[in-house]
Amino acid sequence: MGIADDAVEVRAQGWRTLAALHGLLEESLEKALQAGFGLSVVEFTVLDTLDRQDGWHMRMQQLSRAAALSHSATTRLVTRLEKRNLLRRTLCDDDRRGIYSSLTEAGRELLATARPVHDSTLSATLDEACAVPELAPLVAALHALPRV
Repeated sequence: MGIADDAVEVRAQGWRTLAALHGLLEESLEKALQAGFGLSVVEFTVLDTLDRQDGWHMRMQQLSRAAALSHSATTRLVTRLEKRNLLRRTLCDDDRRGIYSSLTEAGRELLATARPVHDSTLSATLDEACAVPELAPLVAALHALPRV
């Protein structure tokens, strides 16, 4: 194996490690959020993203990027959350093609009760991942990221 092949293998191993940590986190969060609140991880992410807008709304394409979903998947997700009265859609006043999403009071309340469970599950799962030698450096790198 040449140097170039070694570099590819290092990147591939890094990607597999990242995917393993992501899978572990997603599984733990999904179980906790579904059991306690009937929310999926991506539904929580959308509600959390909208809440962090400080009362502002977001265009659907912004929400798609924030949730890492396609436009059609975002539309389906927003429709589900709207039917549950957790968010609302409104037309943009100056561009009728634009649709905004914002949290409802019910969405804020559900998020407020789900966030501590999300955060404690995330913290506990990262602590567990620290005990796995392959994942520990990645968890340390996450902890070293600046807080925003």
